[in-house]
Amino acid sequence: MSLRIAVNTRLLLAGRLEGIGWFTFETLRRIVAAHPEVEFYFLFDRKPDPQFIFGPNVKAVVIGPQARHPVLFVIWFEWSVRRALKRIKPDLFLSPDGYLSLGTNVPSLAVMHDLNFEHYPSDLPSIVRWYYRYFFPKFAQKALRIATVSEFSKQDICRLYGQAPNKVDVVYNGVNERFEPLSVPEVEAVRKQYTGGAPYFLFVGSLHPRKNLARLFKAFDRYKTTDTLGMKLLVAGERKWWTSEIEQAYTEMGFQNDVIFCGRLNPAELHRVTASAHVYTYVSYFEGFGIPIVEAFKCGVPLITSNVTSMPEVAGDAALLVNPFSVEDIALAMHRLASDAALRSDLIKKGLDRSRMFTWDAAAQRLWDSIQTALTVQS
Repeated sequence: MSLRIAVNTRLLLAGRLEGIGWFTFETLRRIVAAHPEVEFYFLFDRKPDPQFIFGPNVKAVVIGPQARHPVLFVIWFEWSVRRALKRIKPDLFLSPDGYLSLGTNVPSLAVMHDLNFEHYPSDLPSIVRWYYRYFFPKFAQKALRIATVSEFSKQDICRLYGQAPNKVDVVYNGVNERFEPLSVPEVEAVRKQYTGGAPYFLFVGSLHPRKNLARLFKAFDRYKTTDTLGMKLLVAGERKWWTSEIEQAYTEMGFQNDVIFCGRLNPAELHRVTASAHVYTYVSYFEGFGIPIVEAFKCGVPLITSNVTSMPEVAGDAALLVNPFSVEDIALAMHRLASDAALRSDLIKKGLDRSRMFTWDAAAQRLWDSIQTALTVQS
């Protein structure tokens, strides 16, 4: 009998892939293609887009309700998923977002990207916070094996949830192949479109508290007092987590008119905007990996990022590292990287070299190795 793997694919949403959705998409399409002998059962919470049925060895299973709220998470995983797994009888249940079904005896592999909710619980709505902090320790115990996206996150999971290091595999994220440097005329065209031709600092991400936008606004304001390049700050991302703290920092800016919001961008446009930035600013105070770091590297754009959590591990010596809690530190780095040509050139070269470490081919292979280990452990 062929190997059967059931997969939680509820985050494969056409036109709305975010961090974990991209991880799911990029690793699974490679794994499905590389292993035609395996039967994959993709569990969706709505009718899937055909692009997500990666091969003839994938069977789509649609089960409700659409799980986008903690109460619905419980219903979906503990009722719908449990019943589906009982029917499918898979050898393994793979969950790329870390959520498991506690009521099933099917061996499970959970991909836990980070535990930001344990460190900064106040950044989340109370019911979401409760769900994560109540269920994720149980998911960690339940999992036969855990994968995560950095050594930092591995150590965090082991320390906070009492897991043995040999139970947790590191599967580094990759980066979309479309990210590459643009020609000078292409860069000029993008800048003309977004900033009237001005060079810009770039922020990309959901406008969430941990992305540290409030301090970035303050640092940019401080930078602008002695700016000689006419720099703008381009902000790409959805405002769904826009808080009163971010709003206050923005409204108090003296150079508010130099901040440009372009909303959520599709992958092709995100590449153009990234590769046309003068400096990429990614100063979160918590990340499990930080895919934008590698996107900046691949596009040949110098980067400022934080000296905490996973970011030094991913960036290595190819970025300027700052204390994300210091507005002064961020502003100083903005000055250095905007104007120091030799430093810019050095970091661009190092970043391009380092980006080769992080590919989706390697991520898919590492995730498959983790699956194989889980199957070996149970047999």
